Amino acid sequence: MDQIDALSHCITQTGEHISLTPYHGKVRDVYTLNSKTLGIVVTDRISAFDHIMEQAIPFKGQILNQLASFSFESVEDIVATHILDVPHPNVTIAKKCDPVPIEIVVRGYLTGHAWRVYRDGGRELCGVRLPDGLREHQKLEQPILTPATKATSGHDEDISEKEILDRKIVEPNLWHKIREVAFQLFQRGSDIAEKKGLILVDTKYEMGLYDGELTLIDEVHTSDSSRYFYLDGYQNRFQNGEPQRQLSKEFLREWLMDKGFQGLEGQVLPELPDSFRWSIYQRYAELFQILTGNVFEPKLITDIDKEIEPIFSQYL
Repeated sequence: MDQIDALSHCITQTGEHISLTPYHGKVRDVYTLNSKTLGIVVTDRISAFDHIMEQAIPFKGQILNQLASFSFESVEDIVATHILDVPHPNVTIAKKCDPVPIEIVVRGYLTGHAWRVYRDGGRELCGVRLPDGLREHQKLEQPILTPATKATSGHDEDISEKEILDRKIVEPNLWHKIREVAFQLFQRGSDIAEKKGLILVDTKYEMGLYDGELTLIDEVHTSDSSRYFYLDGYQNRFQNGEPQRQLSKEFLREWLMDKGFQGLEGQVLPELPDSFRWSIYQRYAELFQILTGNVFEPKLITDIDKEIEPIFSQYL
């Protein structure tokens, strides 16, 4: 695959030349096809600190869409999923669910955002009390649930389970089911990762209701929603206080922080160099291959609207 072609044909927008108007998320363009069905196009956009980068990542959407499909299939005995069909590398046809307005984050290690809170003196994260004496990347005694509100704009915010119930954001019986399913999903993802030589460090789940049934939506155990460490060498690196080798978006966040950007007011979003964009693609492709056992085969797409219109027309 020619890098120049790939870098110049990233999918950043859809719907400009078709009659349907999508909802643009950070990564996905979502089309309502009928009262029960959504058409989801996974673009090549990439975000960090709740900001979408100006430059996209080649084939990222195809990798995410196909890895999500693989991972949804691996957990469908635990909870219903929104998948109806994956007719195109970038497209998922899904059930139209009423989303639960909470991101369900499960953490097995003290890393990333959780570590930054802890390092700065915080000992309570989303209502979960953490003991003194923990170190970065340390495995927690047991996984913890650290929910976040789903902001329509700006930053998602940490919230405790008590606040969710006190504010009546989610009904108690439904929340009990959500937390039970979340820990089951995390265990399944951890087991799959371990067999592939990885550690599932933390991940986020999004859920909704479809005809009253709890349903897993969005994506699951992908490189956008999850953080993975390489299992080999984890313990030695932890004992020596060395950075972990990881497959996640954290390296993008770290790159941005090195450039003085954390999404705060007044900070300027840096441009991603082409060489860095290509290295991000390679990381995504590597995780796809490790988890699925298949080599990622990219498809160069020059007109995404032309490809999605006949797919969507079947459902209108």
